[in-house]
Amino acid sequence: MRRTEKLMTGWSFTDFSGERQPVALPHTWNAKDGQDGGDDYRRGTCVYDNIIKKPQFDPEKECVYLQFHGVNASATVLLNGTEIISHDGGYSTFRADVTEALLDENKIEIKVDNSVNDRVYPQKADFTFYGGIYRDIEYLIVSKKHFDLDYFGGPGMKYDTKVEDRDAKVSVTAYLCEAAKEEGAKVNVLLTDADGNKVAEGEGSEVTLSVPEVHLWDGLEDPYLYTLTCRLCEGNDVLDEIACKCGVRTFEFSPKDGFHLNGKPYPLHGVSRHQDWKGIGNAIDTDKMELDMELIREVGANTIRLAHYQHNQYFYDLCDKYGMIVWAEIPYISEHLPNGRENTFSQMKELIVQNYNHPSIVTWGVSNEITISGGKNKKDMLDNHRALQKLCKEMDPGRPTTLACFAMCYHWHPVAHITDLVGWNLYLGWYVPGFFLNDLWIRFWHFLYPDRCLCYSEYGAEGMPNLHSPKPRRGDNTEEYQCKYHEYMLECFKRYPYMWATYVWNMFDFAADARNQGGEPGMNHKGLVTFDRKLKKDSFYLYKAYWSDSPFVHLAGKRYEYRTEKTTEITVYTNQKEVTLFNNGKQVATLKGEHVFKFKLPLESENRIEVKAGAYTDSAVIYKTDKAKPEYKLQKGDSSNWM
Repeated sequence: MRRTEKLMTGWSFTDFSGERQPVALPHTWNAKDGQDGGDDYRRGTCVYDNIIKKPQFDPEKECVYLQFHGVNASATVLLNGTEIISHDGGYSTFRADVTEALLDENKIEIKVDNSVNDRVYPQKADFTFYGGIYRDIEYLIVSKKHFDLDYFGGPGMKYDTKVEDRDAKVSVTAYLCEAAKEEGAKVNVLLTDADGNKVAEGEGSEVTLSVPEVHLWDGLEDPYLYTLTCRLCEGNDVLDEIACKCGVRTFEFSPKDGFHLNGKPYPLHGVSRHQDWKGIGNAIDTDKMELDMELIREVGANTIRLAHYQHNQYFYDLCDKYGMIVWAEIPYISEHLPNGRENTFSQMKELIVQNYNHPSIVTWGVSNEITISGGKNKKDMLDNHRALQKLCKEMDPGRPTTLACFAMCYHWHPVAHITDLVGWNLYLGWYVPGFFLNDLWIRFWHFLYPDRCLCYSEYGAEGMPNLHSPKPRRGDNTEEYQCKYHEYMLECFKRYPYMWATYVWNMFDFAADARNQGGEPGMNHKGLVTFDRKLKKDSFYLYKAYWSDSPFVHLAGKRYEYRTEKTTEITVYTNQKEVTLFNNGKQVATLKGEHVFKFKLPLESENRIEVKAGAYTDSAVIYKTDKAKPEYKLQKGDSSNWM
């Protein structure tokens, strides 16, 4: 039976200066300099080396692979001085059969390169391209007769589902290595329910299983998962076994009323996610992925755009488990590289093959803001997109494709009409003035293309928890303006139910070393939660008020502790229908409504404020002062974009 042996300790790391030091994996060399601003983080080739012992295995019956789950961005792997594999693409799994190359003790060297070039994506984008071995490395020991391991890092099987009234068909294709195709080896396919009971069984590398009274995977309400197991057998012996979770669902996208799940309208409202953390970079563990999911679930999102690259398999599994609808994409972003076409194909093949079996994924993202660098190589860029569209439909005809257009990409630009769906990254009210422009833009699109499915793939505004204003304005980076912006956007989207999804940019602050924003360089602060995940901004609770059924009340502006105005505005976010405001023990007012409640409060020198919504309360202390605190205001020169 197959087994894994992790290789995460005992490594040495040689940096650009030639200095060699011990490290444990996962690791990135840009955890600090990739987050401190200046657009000067180290990009180039570094070397990881180790002495690894040969694993215990039977060379007559078994073989050994080295398996890499994420090395950014290019990797060249040498075993005992001989190159065994090279790989371009920093976000996907790749493997090498090392059975014949193994000695009792083996020197492994991995040259990792995140340098500037014109052939491996990404090269230009609003996030840091961390260099390093930031996901797991392991031995994978399998029978010489095994499910295929050499096809774009895939799991060796795929399934498709078809719902027929109350029943379903699950069509399974298992892929075998050449040795396993010899006469005598057979594939057994088993589908079990969530309790481990057998539901259906079949034999062969291509089988269709009948599932009576199917239990559907139904988003947040009921993300039910079966387990699909493929066994490679020879007589009574099981040579190899692979398994995955199996979700049965139907979905469709309508230009009239958005997304449908299992035949019912299912409006998609969600967030985008980058995988990095403050002080850690992208070398995160599963506990941090689980916390990210916990926060996304708390805010009430039902869809996630996993930007701008393939994420860890563990996080896709979490999306399956909790019923999130997912947009998955490759890092074909911001500029079309003259020699990058083959890399877009290989990264797309890896994305689809490695993630085909996730029921949470409903669309493949082809590119993001590809026109931001202008019209250079436009013909080749469009041809590249058409080729990717064709590739996706050949590999997975059941899922539509999409892409995210740059804000300044006009409605009728040809790149916006290649994929099945389309999204727009629009920051109207942030980078340009005028909230109302969002309404005009959406209406004009729908007027021009009423049969084309549209979403907001990105929208947002910077929000610094330490910056505050009684009169928040565009560009001030205050927590209050971020709330003002999102208050408008949430009401705006309610007016256009035909949009297939909306994605806040971003769930979490993230590193963008080229930025100097909000007085804290090196980061994009559009997140609803801070980079270290320790602080939920007020806008987080605004979205929770709209999206979550879990009862709560939140008094916004707690961090705006010292105020100069005689009468201040008190904002409350809640999913309850009535809020009462108290100050210094006295009831001030009661308001009825939904989501957002705003009170006018004459300030005393000290104000012990409490708000109540049913059984739920929140409180803060606010002081009246004569002079505004200078630290609440953005300092001159502390705000510039990444481009």
